[in-house]
Amino acid sequence: MSLIENLQWRHAVKAFDPNQSVSQENIDKIIEAARLAPTSSGLQPFKVIVVKNQAIKARLVAGALNPDCMKECSHVLVFAGWQDYSAEKIDTVYDMTTDERGLPRGRFDSYTSMLKASVAKKSADENFEHIARQAYIGLGLALAQAAELKVDSCPAEGFDPKLIDEVLGLEKLGLKSIVIMYVGVSDPARDWIAPMAKVRVATEDFVIEYN
Repeated sequence: MSLIENLQWRHAVKAFDPNQSVSQENIDKIIEAARLAPTSSGLQPFKVIVVKNQAIKARLVAGALNPDCMKECSHVLVFAGWQDYSAEKIDTVYDMTTDERGLPRGRFDSYTSMLKASVAKKSADENFEHIARQAYIGLGLALAQAAELKVDSCPAEGFDPKLIDEVLGLEKLGLKSIVIMYVGVSDPARDWIAPMAKVRVATEDFVIEYN
């Protein structure tokens, strides 16, 4: 099937079968799609935390707008971003990049100096907003990969980030939760949105062209 057909197939699952699990192979592919996502300046300022442990999911339920999805899905993928940009983090990424490409360290100093100056002018909150936008690119590719694999999923902003961060110990990792993705197997008896038509704005209303 084409990507378009797979995206037409997917929907935001509202109820998962707690007795079925997604294979590790498919979880790995979904994570790899997020890892390969493009990000601003190639910084990859987010990580994906994978929660399969039922006891941990039970602790996360209190902070979820849809507690049943949190409890019953196979895996919870938490997209968590850096708390802020820093010169040290930028240097770490670009040192890795030059090493991997067989280039001398400092090869991109003119660019990274400009980048460091740019982020230094902004507040931590402003930088985190930018970081969050990078994580959403990763989320989009993860959702597309799940659709290609015919793995049911649901992206969610309906959660208490403070609780998620506390339970997963994200602060000590220098991270803050941004968005989550439930992954599992739909329960057709309770997934009320599954039989409904996919509704999107018509293409002629969605696209504005300047020819």
